[in-house]
Amino acid sequence: MREATMYTGNCLCGGVQFRIEGELAPIQVCHCSQCRKAQGTPFATNSPIDAAAFHLQRGAELISIFESSPGKQRAFCSRCGSPVYSKRDTLPGVLRVRVGLINEPVSVKPEAHFHMASKANWWPVEDGLPQFE
Repeated sequence: MREATMYTGNCLCGGVQFRIEGELAPIQVCHCSQCRKAQGTPFATNSPIDAAAFHLQRGAELISIFESSPGKQRAFCSRCGSPVYSKRDTLPGVLRVRVGLINEPVSVKPEAHFHMASKANWWPVEDGLPQFE
């Protein structure tokens, strides 16, 4: 019998701590202007997971939600500003967890680049993965 996969993660200040029970989906690299602004980087690395697999261990009172566009919420730590996950009303039960917060080695790899039409002009994307406008 195979042992269940579990990941832990936390924000920069450690105030928000979570665990994910189960495998991660392949990483989606998002280059949209909102993700760039929310992360302060040229892209966001997200793994969509079943919301039921996400368990907030500590820091529920630190989580702030910002609706960045109608039906899309971004959750972040109100103390250090680390983005934790996002969710869309059109995808109920799915959280897009920021992979950079996960503590353990991650076995999944990026699957594709999304929203390339609005990518940062100063960041080259030359890894051979599929790219979508």
